[in-house]
Amino acid sequence: MSVPADEPGNPAHAIFERFLRAGECREVLGCFGELCQQLGLQGSGLQLYHGLKAALNYWSAKALWSKLDKKAGHKDYDQGTACASTKCLVVGAGPCGLRVAIELALLGARVVLLEKRDSFSRNNVLHLWPFTIHDLRALGAKKFYGRFCTGTLDHISIRQLQLILLKVALLLGVEVHINVQFKGLVPPAGKVGGQGGWRAVLQPSSSPLSHYEFDVLISAGGGKFVPEGFKRKETRGKLAIGITTNFINRHSRAEVEVAEISGVARIYNQKFFQNLYNKTGIDLENIVYYKDDTHYFVMTAKKQSLLKKGVILQDKADIESLLSPENVNRDALLSYAKEAANFSTNYRLPVLEFALNHRDLPDVDMFDFTCMTRSENAALVREHNGARLLLGLVGDCLVEPFWPLGTGVARGFLAAFDAAWMVRRWAAGTPPLEVLAERESIYQHLSQTSPDNTNKNISQYSINPATRYPNINLQAIKASQVRDLYLVGMVEVDDKRKSDNRLSTAVSGDAYEELLSWCQASTAGYHGVAVTDLTTSWTSGLALCALIHRFRPDLVDFDSMDAQDPIQTHQMMLDVAEQELGIQPVLSSAEMATMAEPDRLGLITYLSQFYEAFKTSPEVEEVSKKPLSPRGTRGAILFLSKLQKSWNLTHKRAQDGTQKDVEAKRSRRDAEPPARGESSDACYFCGRRVYILERASAEGHFFHRGCFQCWRCGATLRLGDYAFNEEDGHFYCSLHYPNPPGMDLRQDEPLALPDGDAAAARLPSDAGSPCVSPKEGVPGPPQPPPAAPQPGGEPGAAEDAEDAGDMEEQELLAQPGGDAKEEEGPRAEPQGAAEEGEESGGRRKIVLTPLEKLKLSTLNLTSEAEPEPPPKPARLRLQAAPEALPALWQGQSTWEKKEEMAVEEALEESDSEEEEEEEEEEEGTDLGIMADLCLDLGEEEKYPTWKRTLTRRAREAQMKRFCKAQAIQRRLEEIEVTFRELEQQGIKLEKLLRDEGGIPADQKTQWMNQLLYLVQKKNSLMSEESDLMIAVQELKLEEQQWQLDQKLRCYMNREESLKTPEERMAEQEILVQLLDVVNKRNVLIHIQEEKRLSELQA
Repeated sequence: MSVPADEPGNPAHAIFERFLRAGECREVLGCFGELCQQLGLQGSGLQLYHGLKAALNYWSAKALWSKLDKKAGHKDYDQGTACASTKCLVVGAGPCGLRVAIELALLGARVVLLEKRDSFSRNNVLHLWPFTIHDLRALGAKKFYGRFCTGTLDHISIRQLQLILLKVALLLGVEVHINVQFKGLVPPAGKVGGQGGWRAVLQPSSSPLSHYEFDVLISAGGGKFVPEGFKRKETRGKLAIGITTNFINRHSRAEVEVAEISGVARIYNQKFFQNLYNKTGIDLENIVYYKDDTHYFVMTAKKQSLLKKGVILQDKADIESLLSPENVNRDALLSYAKEAANFSTNYRLPVLEFALNHRDLPDVDMFDFTCMTRSENAALVREHNGARLLLGLVGDCLVEPFWPLGTGVARGFLAAFDAAWMVRRWAAGTPPLEVLAERESIYQHLSQTSPDNTNKNISQYSINPATRYPNINLQAIKASQVRDLYLVGMVEVDDKRKSDNRLSTAVSGDAYEELLSWCQASTAGYHGVAVTDLTTSWTSGLALCALIHRFRPDLVDFDSMDAQDPIQTHQMMLDVAEQELGIQPVLSSAEMATMAEPDRLGLITYLSQFYEAFKTSPEVEEVSKKPLSPRGTRGAILFLSKLQKSWNLTHKRAQDGTQKDVEAKRSRRDAEPPARGESSDACYFCGRRVYILERASAEGHFFHRGCFQCWRCGATLRLGDYAFNEEDGHFYCSLHYPNPPGMDLRQDEPLALPDGDAAAARLPSDAGSPCVSPKEGVPGPPQPPPAAPQPGGEPGAAEDAEDAGDMEEQELLAQPGGDAKEEEGPRAEPQGAAEEGEESGGRRKIVLTPLEKLKLSTLNLTSEAEPEPPPKPARLRLQAAPEALPALWQGQSTWEKKEEMAVEEALEESDSEEEEEEEEEEEGTDLGIMADLCLDLGEEEKYPTWKRTLTRRAREAQMKRFCKAQAIQRRLEEIEVTFRELEQQGIKLEKLLRDEGGIPADQKTQWMNQLLYLVQKKNSLMSEESDLMIAVQELKLEEQQWQLDQKLRCYMNREESLKTPEERMAEQEILVQLLDVVNKRNVLIHIQEEKRLSELQA
């Protein structure tokens, strides 16, 4: 934008326009200094802002002043006087440091901000939650960056975000100093004559800021720097290697039409990653693609894949050495990143040329995020010689974000607001311990915050925590609990020390005797049962039968049990406990029947699971006379066991349907000896010794958890997410069973390189399904979109029908930028939508006509498939009637809709304000932004608002699913690490207990109690893991249903008379598959409801 024509000679206006458009940190600071000099302004704080506003009163500046005035007028700031006497030092000019500096300036404080660099060079792209978009718009972000979150864009590069916030901070009077590094604190020597405040040790030491005294320090210096006095703790998962890469974005039409990928994860879309591996040898856990200033890709790669592709030269145990520059082939890394980017975008980005980083090298980075650290507390107070200093943390030094969740900048902004509120309370004279207690009460919520559990009225957000966190208790932590955060005098430098998270095996009481007493009381009164110990008393099987009968008489007929056949009796009880109570076996039936002394530990471990599930007094049960369901620890495992049983039946039906000699197969199966009698001490897979704490079981086999892998692809299996082939005795992942060997390769082989993603494209129709349906086994995988081009396909698509279908599915996988922007549509499409499609089909050749789209915009739109919380009303159980299908898309709860609409209204209000104020700028914005939202640019101009709403909701739903999947994946990995720690301690204890040496009885009892404590911890972790695996099944079905929805709509929106017989068959096949998925989700919901009710009754 040039200088206004009516004021061509005003140099200050020209400088201000250059300031608004400046694209480098030093340029911004230079223009601002020149502007202040031109206007003769000095000083800092809001006084400088008011001077700028008075001197620059032409139309372009006035639009920005109106936004900032509206922001500054909020009651929390007390007209800029709330912290008028407070002096603050903010360390770090990252997004969070700049954001907290802005809030402190609005409160009226003097704010000095230090940054050790002199440039903003990070091209990586940040995902923005709705409230962050609204917040940045309120600060005038579009005045500095016209492309900011246009349409459905919900992300921004770190560099652009820093530039926006830096300009706002400067206008509000924040003093920004670059090339100055914070090295520590200098306590005051004394308060003589009002002198002697806290100062900073800086580099260079000659900086005039070395004499700046302050009473508040806010650190936003990143995870590697935390001020003295703060303690860190870490959570460790399995090895996790991330790769980020940026390619030059030329904003060409071809680049515009490539759909983004908000996130696709292996945990619910295994087929895409399997085909990526088959095609390229690249093995990933997830991948995200955003278009911003650059084409930004971020992915999690598996170590073995990096080794095989030559990216990592040598395998090393130490992660730092593994990823050191000397051990990484840079050229191979560039090739790896480019190949993954090409495959995931269906090779549609014309030329992938790497953007350059601040070192003028290709912007590709590989990093480790195995360990995530966070501060144990968010703030503390230091006092020395009577001078107090309030210290607070924001950004990565407070909580290191787990990048796949896209929570870094959102939670960073929330923490910045919380820190500003803390400073406001500090400046108001609130006692220091109360300030700290309130800050820690708020900090407890930060790691759990998401767009779903924060207040939906984002337009009302302020630094006051009550406006952002619903029902927050600001006094959850009392002042007496934070006395250790008030430090007097000097403190030791311990910022590098991590808290010790190792497990403790300290136990109180005699767990062994307690378990024995409970078993005796629970089996008292049963004929032939006399429990005197935890070995020989259980060999007949009657004691176990009595134990189960006491709590679940509906499962066992005690009087019919045969004491003369202990192996059969034990086998029956083991099966009942596993299938009906969710209690996994620890010993085989033969071992239970013989019960040698070495097996005593296994029996104790097994019985402890019953104790955890039913530890209520038998007297209470006598009164209730009502069967009990396992509670707490066992409930989720039981549910997962039932779910696995349901999946197995589906697998078996699919397998039986593909076998002509079913009877021969059954007879062969019957001839096989039962596997239940095998030793529990030997791993089914590797044959090595399996100790009790590391023992897992499935289908009657015992094994190490780490050995439980898919026989074909080696993927890690978990209970509730595997398939077992009784024919060959192998375990498989859901992707590779019961498919015949080599099927995936046959799909990939005929494809040419430019269409290499077509294989991946063909698969997502049922990608991520927890089991392979019979439909896949019989007609074969390529059938769902057979030879049928995408109706009204891509402009200029000259490929044959099969290629067009493949392209369609790859776009469905990628991101709701084209077809997928309708992600909310299918869920919301009513009975009339299909009719509307038929009526309008003759008038237009496009897939979704404007009338259809406009119709969708007025419907009951809700988020695509909310994974949490579960809808309150029961969902309809659909059978086979196509006309009943739209009911599926209406089964969303009203309260969810209202909450989402509150967010949408705030964003739309923000949108409309921007449009009114900057209509000319919007029209001049790069056309590519709008094309990103919809391939039909003409229709975008006709219906911009509702289309933006639909696409934004589609993005949010897909991102929500991706983020939930990544949170689950991370927690599963953390649980796996904890399991290993438990196993190591359990193995030591088991070896000590099995030692026949002369060990005192008291010592053995103590070890036994410690072992039982570890077993209890293991049971608790297994329950949490089971809950997570249930959520995984939900995500898989949601993803599978969404993929099928999109494909079905392509056929249903096409006029019936124009469909070929093959297309009609394909439509019916997809409908059958979709109804099958719906039925599976119904089963999932039904069993979940049973679990919920049983937990309420317990």
